[in-house]
Amino acid sequence: AVVSTQSTGIHTLRLTTGSCRLQLKLESYSCKMTGDDKKLLRHITNASEDTGLQALSPPNLGYGYHSPTVSGQEQDACSTRTFHCLVSTLNASFRPDYDFSHAKSEEFCRIPNLNTVTEDIHNIFYTSLGDSFCDIKEHMWNTIDKEIGLNECSFYSYNSDLDSDPYGDCLWYFNFFFYNKKMKRILFFSCQAHPYGDTMSDDDDMYYSGTDMGSSDIEY
Repeated sequence: AVVSTQSTGIHTLRLTTGSCRLQLKLESYSCKMTGDDKKLLRHITNASEDTGLQALSPPNLGYGYHSPTVSGQEQDACSTRTFHCLVSTLNASFRPDYDFSHAKSEEFCRIPNLNTVTEDIHNIFYTSLGDSFCDIKEHMWNTIDKEIGLNECSFYSYNSDLDSDPYGDCLWYFNFFFYNKKMKRILFFSCQAHPYGDTMSDDDDMYYSGTDMGSSDIEY
């Protein structure tokens, strides 16, 4: 593949709620073009019909947020290079079990601002975790901001087809891409809710890995 990604931090947090178990991932990638294999980027570029833009779906977040759709609105499109980075990030996060190389741009959406992202995440976590979310909220956002620079980011999400990707067996899920173009970095934040007895063992309660940012090389 065409992007070589240095993973500057992978955090995994598993929490038990009254009705399900949550698996959270924070993965920070530094995206750089490298290598001779440009098949994925060529495929995406050819599919864009030389417009340089990829059409996105309007956001439809978990608590009733719907963006007005305006023809030609920048919010509903992204550059081919950005779309390529989103697809490659999913490939890096979920390989070798899943391949998103043939994902369509309409399976992604752009979230208009940070407030919309944080409000949706807070609503979901307060509903699932109650007041215990307060114990991790400040550290979570401080970690994300330190790594990616939230005020300089654009925000995207992947809409699962619920059939052939890792979110298909979840009770519910969310995922967000925090993309800092200036830093050439993407932070991927994913949460999956699983029923008891599925995916995670009883020993996984309150398991947390990655309290500090580490480093490792990932190519995809």
